[in-house]
Amino acid sequence: MADAGYLTIGKVVKRLRPQYPDLSISKVRYLEDEGLLTPSRTPSGYRLYSQGDVHRLETILYLQKNRFLPLSVIKEQLDGGEGEAADLDGAMSYALPEESEEVTSKLHPIERMPEVAGCSVSFARQLAEAGVITLKRSPHGRDLVDGRDIALIRVCDELQHFGLGPKNLRQYVTAANRETTIFEQALMVYARRAGGVEMELTDESRKQFGQALTRMLVLTGQVREALIRKRVGSAFSEME
Repeated sequence: MADAGYLTIGKVVKRLRPQYPDLSISKVRYLEDEGLLTPSRTPSGYRLYSQGDVHRLETILYLQKNRFLPLSVIKEQLDGGEGEAADLDGAMSYALPEESEEVTSKLHPIERMPEVAGCSVSFARQLAEAGVITLKRSPHGRDLVDGRDIALIRVCDELQHFGLGPKNLRQYVTAANRETTIFEQALMVYARRAGGVEMELTDESRKQFGQALTRMLVLTGQVREALIRKRVGSAFSEME
């Protein structure tokens, strides 16, 4: 089998160690024990890795080092057939709708909110009072809305149809302030555990931290949604 392109575990480690200096035989064996790798075996029990096995291992190491994904998520993604080409950061199902660059790159007078955001001026002010958005002041004393907040304003405006107004959103502002500190601390800790992430802020490290934060937001969003659905479902069951 070795003549057909199969490698021993030692040769696999030697091949990938230049890109991943911390890689060891014991780590590869651990990944096998966790079900992420399934190399072939010789009759005497020696592991033999195909080119596909090596590629899978390289993908696992890349996702650990650069995208901070835990092994359970990596295994789920790879076993799901999505592979390296998929968006392994996860679809940001909680992302805001996109606005044009023409809108997001400007500061807009609050008086133009009906035209720009489709909401009333008073509603925009209520969002500012609730802490959802922050108004800026022009040199002439006019209140300005950051264009990057327009998509958020639209979402909040739609929530009014369900009886959720700016006052109801205060709890989300409080939660966001609290969770920001938690996420910042978690990113620092996880970066150190993952290894290979420079703590100095560079373009590459910013990208890596952004990818990790995206995944954390998706996962915590799923937890939050599951908990709310469970509790709301229980409440309706008790009403029957």
